[in-house]
Amino acid sequence: MKNKNQIVAIKDFIVTAEKSLKNAKKLLNDLVKDNDIDLNKTVDLSTSGLHSYNSDDSTIVEWVFTGEEMLGADGNKYPVPANYSSKSKLVQWDKLKVTIGWNGRMLYKQIAPIERETKVWLLTEEKGKYQVLADWVSYDLLTAAVTHFGWNVGDNVTVIIPKGKAATFAAIDGIMPKQD
Repeated sequence: MKNKNQIVAIKDFIVTAEKSLKNAKKLLNDLVKDNDIDLNKTVDLSTSGLHSYNSDDSTIVEWVFTGEEMLGADGNKYPVPANYSSKSKLVQWDKLKVTIGWNGRMLYKQIAPIERETKVWLLTEEKGKYQVLADWVSYDLLTAAVTHFGWNVGDNVTVIIPKGKAATFAAIDGIMPKQD
């Protein structure tokens, strides 16, 4: 009988939490609408000052990291291996260069990291994307960074964002230990 009471109590907690989330989402949507805020903003990354040139048998393209790929000085978008960007903790706005060899091999090098700040936020998932929500802004995360380490929705993660710049992506730095 004791277990039954605990189950009922847990169910009540869940129902209350769901109602609170529903109310919070409604309040947020009302505030966003009233203040003409776009939570699904895009970030216009500048490629000014970046170059593209040839050296020996290679092409070198400088680029800015978008959070998922790179936007090159030549105006093209280039893929960035998710494991590289995750391990290197690349942050949106970082400037890098890629050397594309005659055989198509790509070598990446960071040339101008953006100034960073570190925050601890709750890991969430919305519409199949991992995100953190903070300061009324949602930041997307690379799925590979989340799944590689086996992190779960609800974990507190340490993330890195560009300091003083608008961003739509955050880089995962680590996970906070769960508190008992």
